[in-house]
Amino acid sequence: MALYYNEPIEIVGGKGNRVVDANGKSYLDFFAGILTNMIGYDVPEVREAVERQLATGVVHTSTLYLLRGQVELAEKIARLSGIPDAKVFFTNSGTEANETALLLATYARGSDQVLAMRQSYHGRSFGAISVTSNRSWKNNSLSPLNVHFLHGADRHLAQFRGMPDADYIAACTDDLRHVLATAVSKDVAALIAEPIQGVGGFTAAPDGLFAAYKEVLDEEGILFVSDEVQTGWGRTGSAFWGIQNHGVVPDMITFAKGLGNGFAIGGVVARGDLMDGPQAIGLSTFGGNPIATAAANATLDYVLDHDLQANAARTGDIIIGGLREAAGRLPVVGDVRGRGLMFAVELIDPATGGPAPELAARFMEETKRLGLLAGKGGLYGSTLRMAPPLTLTEDEAREGLGILVTALETVNDEAR
Repeated sequence: MALYYNEPIEIVGGKGNRVVDANGKSYLDFFAGILTNMIGYDVPEVREAVERQLATGVVHTSTLYLLRGQVELAEKIARLSGIPDAKVFFTNSGTEANETALLLATYARGSDQVLAMRQSYHGRSFGAISVTSNRSWKNNSLSPLNVHFLHGADRHLAQFRGMPDADYIAACTDDLRHVLATAVSKDVAALIAEPIQGVGGFTAAPDGLFAAYKEVLDEEGILFVSDEVQTGWGRTGSAFWGIQNHGVVPDMITFAKGLGNGFAIGGVVARGDLMDGPQAIGLSTFGGNPIATAAANATLDYVLDHDLQANAARTGDIIIGGLREAAGRLPVVGDVRGRGLMFAVELIDPATGGPAPELAARFMEETKRLGLLAGKGGLYGSTLRMAPPLTLTEDEAREGLGILVTALETVNDEAR
C-alpha cells in the first residue's frame, strides 16, 4: 500500500471538515478520504441514523429479506437519476458498481466490446482494470473485455493543443466514428466514461462532448454508462450528476464513495429493462446492508436538505478563482482546472514545461506542514487534486486557499 508523506500520519479524530492526527495536530481536510467523507466528520444526522439501526440489533439480513432502508434509498436515487423506469442495484464499492454495469451492458448487447476514455480509472478488479487507461493502475494486459479507448480528456496532446471546444469535440467525434468503422465489429456493448476523471487528475471533456458522443452511440444502439463515483451528489456545483453538464441522460449511472459518508456503499441505477435482463440469480451479500443504507439515507437527505450542490458552487468558485489568480505569477503552475468542490493544480518544471511529480510531492509535504490535507495523482503524478467535503464553509474555503497559495509559492521559490 502506498502512503502519503515521508512520515505518514494516522488520523484518529474528526469534526466538521477537520481531522486530527495521532500527535494531536489538526488539518483542514481537502481530500475527504478520497472524496468519501462527503459531508465531513461526526455529522449528528448520520451518526444518529446508524446508532438507531445498531440499536435494533440487526446489522445484516441480506436481500433474501425485505430491507426497508434499501428500498427507500433506491427510490430516492432512481428519482434523482433522471433515467426512465430506473431501478437500482447496491454494491459495496465503485469497483463493484462498474463491474455490475459492464455485466448489464455486455449481457444486453451480447458483446464483449466496450469503449472507454483515455486516462480513465474505473476500479481495481479484473474487468474494471480493463476499462482503465492509466498504466500506473494496470497490473497486466489480460482482459475479459475487448476495449478501445477514445479521446476526450487529452487536450494537452500536440494534435489538440489550443483547439477551441467546438473543434476539439468535432475531432473527437470524428475519431469515435473512425473507431467504430475500423476497430470493432457490430454490436459494441457500451461506452463507460467519467464526466471528470478522478485518478486522471480531474481532467475533463469539454461540456457537450458526451452529448456528441451519445448521438453517435444511439445510431448503433450502444449503451452509455456514466461513472459518477467521484462526480455525483452535486459535487461539481453546476449539476447533481456530472454528466448533466453535458445535457445527457445516460442508460446507467454508477455511484459509490460519498453516498455513505464513509460507510461502504455503491451501486448502479439503470433503465429497468437493462437491470431485469440477466437471467441468472444475482445479489450482493453486503451491498445495501442496513447499516450502510441508514448512513446513506441520512447523508443523501442532508445533501438535499442543505442544498450542498449550491454550496459546492459558491465555495468552489472562491478556491478555483483564487488559484487561477495566483497561477499567473507562479511558473510551476501549468494548469488550474475543476468545477465546484472538485479541482486540481497541474505542476510543471518551469525550465522544460514538462510534468513535475517531484514538485507535487514537495507540495504535499508543505501543505501537511501548514495543516491541510490534499491529494495527488494524474497521468504523470504531477497533479494536486482536491475535493473538500460539500459542507465546506466560505471561511474555510478562504483559509484553505491561503494555505494552497502559500505552499505553491514555497514550491515555486524552491524550483527557481
